[in-house]
Amino acid sequence: MTKTALITGGSRGIGKACAIEFAKAGCNVAITYAGNEAKALETIKELEDLGIKAKAYKFDVANKEETLKAIEQIHVDFETIDILVNNAGITRDNLIIRMSDDEWEQVINTNLTGVFNVTKPICKIMMKQRQGAIINMTSIAGVMGNAGQTNYSSAKAGLIGFTKSLAKELASRNIRVNAVAPGFIQTDMTKNLDGEKIAEHIPLKRLGEPEDIAKTVKFLALDGTYITAQILGVDGGLTL
Repeated sequence: MTKTALITGGSRGIGKACAIEFAKAGCNVAITYAGNEAKALETIKELEDLGIKAKAYKFDVANKEETLKAIEQIHVDFETIDILVNNAGITRDNLIIRMSDDEWEQVINTNLTGVFNVTKPICKIMMKQRQGAIINMTSIAGVMGNAGQTNYSSAKAGLIGFTKSLAKELASRNIRVNAVAPGFIQTDMTKNLDGEKIAEHIPLKRLGEPEDIAKTVKFLALDGTYITAQILGVDGGLTL
């Protein structure tokens, strides 16, 4: 049976690159998005042009009820969910002395609780299938911290513990759980940063591309069959 990959936040950036990699590998693809329907439909068209089944679902991963309903529908539409990429995320950067409660809660609710909301029902599906692969998108900010991102870094560090614990829980059911920790990647999230200045501090002397992350995610999902509970940095050597 053809495998199905579900990518949250899959309409653009790293999520879209992951969707395209899985489609190229012959997987059917479900993507989720929170707001930009035009981008989502554009991505679906690109995926369908690669000869696979693809569909987009609009919901907020921070909303438990919306998420559960959407995942039930995805399972009906595709019959199986073999790969989950928890990619949806937001930033609300600020120094802690200026950070509002809302800026803290929005990031934690989307980037950490949102992963719980998506993963829990999908774990039940994968456990019945007795196979699956889950890849969580953490960040170097969760490994080494970043000034102005206590909310984001906390959520991403939480994902590291979540990944390792879940891997131990699910290994006996042939479900692998890993995380990818991107460095500075050229996406909408980094477009306002000084790329040249940042690149000076990266051993490979460049920012990464979404495809650099997507190829790693595909490897962990499809080829790394003896890899679980790992946090794989894809950062050009920045965390050396």
